[in-house]
Amino acid sequence: MVANALAERWGLSRPKDRFRGRLAEGRARPDGAPPDIGHGVGAPRVAMLWPLTYMNDVGRSVGPARGSYHLPLERVLVVHDEIDLPFGEVRTRLGGGLAGHNGLKSVRNALGGAQFWRVRVGVGRPNSTEPDVVASYVLSRFREPPAEVAELTARAADAAERVVLDERPPTPAG
Repeated sequence: MVANALAERWGLSRPKDRFRGRLAEGRARPDGAPPDIGHGVGAPRVAMLWPLTYMNDVGRSVGPARGSYHLPLERVLVVHDEIDLPFGEVRTRLGGGLAGHNGLKSVRNALGGAQFWRVRVGVGRPNSTEPDVVASYVLSRFREPPAEVAELTARAADAAERVVLDERPPTPAG
């Protein structure tokens, strides 16, 4: 949902099938500004990937895409759900632990390190730690009102845009 919001906000190209996913390209334009406004010669070029693999195997999509674009690890941004954050919380970080997130482990393995940017989107946790219950929870539709989901999506898209436009706050030392 966050990637869709950004693709629409930035007016990215129609996605094409590449790298075991859907890939759209264009420029990250703050607030839909024309491509030549705001960032030197033009807004930064972006490639947005919606992997079509299973979440636990997402690195098979992300790794080849990064290789094709010759991106340094710190220029990769992953937006993901986070059950360890309450619904509605959004956090941005560079690197750090993977907190048992199998999708992030797959990305780390494919990229050769964990020093990529992430926007962590809090979806809350079910009342059980049973793997089947947790899987069902994260794969189901939101239970929260649509207006709250839309607001969370917009705030997560804003956070991702700040990273892409290099307007993020400094990361804590550590």
